[in-house]
Amino acid sequence: MTETSQKKRVALTTLGCKVNQFESAAFLSSFAERDVEVVPFAQEADVYIVNTCAVTAKAGAQSRQMIRRALRKNPEARLVVTGCYAQIASQDILEIVAQPLCIIGNGFKHQLVDAALSDQHCDLEMLMGDISRRDEICPLEVTSFGDRTRAYLRVQDGCNSFCSYCIVPFTRGRSRSQLSDQVVRQARIFAEEGYRELVVTGIHTGVYGHDLEPQTNLVSLLRQLLQEWPLRYRVSSLDPGEITDELLQLMAAEENLMPHLHIPLQSGDDRILEKMHRRYRGEDFADLIGRIKKIMPAAAIGVDVLAGFPGEDDQAFQNTYDLLAGLPVTYLHVFPYSKRPGTVAAGMSGQVLKKIKDGRVAALRELADRKKKEFYEAHLGEVREVLVESGGRRKSAAMKGFTDNYIPVSFAAPITAANQLLKVRLEQLGEEGVVGTVVGQEFA
Repeated sequence: MTETSQKKRVALTTLGCKVNQFESAAFLSSFAERDVEVVPFAQEADVYIVNTCAVTAKAGAQSRQMIRRALRKNPEARLVVTGCYAQIASQDILEIVAQPLCIIGNGFKHQLVDAALSDQHCDLEMLMGDISRRDEICPLEVTSFGDRTRAYLRVQDGCNSFCSYCIVPFTRGRSRSQLSDQVVRQARIFAEEGYRELVVTGIHTGVYGHDLEPQTNLVSLLRQLLQEWPLRYRVSSLDPGEITDELLQLMAAEENLMPHLHIPLQSGDDRILEKMHRRYRGEDFADLIGRIKKIMPAAAIGVDVLAGFPGEDDQAFQNTYDLLAGLPVTYLHVFPYSKRPGTVAAGMSGQVLKKIKDGRVAALRELADRKKKEFYEAHLGEVREVLVESGGRRKSAAMKGFTDNYIPVSFAAPITAANQLLKVRLEQLGEEGVVGTVVGQEFA
């Protein structure tokens, strides 16, 4: 046997959110320091790790599917299951797995690599605990985010909101913030590894620092990051009430803070918002979009919207549609409401028929396509900075990237341009965004 073949083979798959992806990147970074070989999840391995998701019933089903896939590939392998589905459905997992396995809760992910590589038999070992009692964020550090040019910078975990449709507070626990010095340390690691853009993310990013002593906030953290590591930064989803004028003014003033916001609306009907336990009204959301566009006219604004929530009648849906149709938003992430056991909404009366939900989703996605096209067209002719992310394998090929305001652009450039910041003129609509031309740059 060669030295390579004697190494333990580890395979990992990740479902769900940016925080899960950050945590999986931390696992892989730790594995890279051990004498193991990381292989694709579809290959035979000695250890399989499934980092699960439970945000919808479908996500739970996909998590079970990946567990079964690992068992089929190598029934003798060590199986480690973690993530949100593992946190709330450990008994369900035990019922579909006939062999010993490790189930590791979200509060113990920093122990996952040691558990995965241990020579001791797991014997139904369950590093779980009561996630609601965790008062510190799980200590994880990432040294590499794979072959991406953009990395996720986790600054917070957990949520205190308890929206009626959401299981996340039960799977992730209460809000816990990373100390700012630790966030800056992680940013330094990414900078030294050559990453040019970081996405500041969490489960509820907008409440960053509220649990720290002394108390701080997201704006203060962003100022510190910009001062110490002037990379490009994007901020992931923020609830409407967390987007302050102070944040908007900082975004407008700092060229390294991208003019791009993603805001969960969920519904434009006040009655449905109240049933969702959301803390704003449609008018508040409209006012916010107006303020954003006044301070940052070129900003991209993405919106999450949920169709078919219990009790959503035709008028409530129309209120949502009309609100979004009348606002200068850039794109929509549209989801049909999915009944999630364990949430308040799952027991509500007035559950909407699938056929009706599908029709509403289709209407909103058609609106989303129109909004996106209008935004792209409005910026044709402009020259904007693009982080080059990918392209073909030939010496000169169509490369791709995103502008500062999140317009996907393709353009001719050599593959050596990957991970560079280039000025690109946006010239015409393409199949998946805009086609542009690099300006002010000559390639050998």
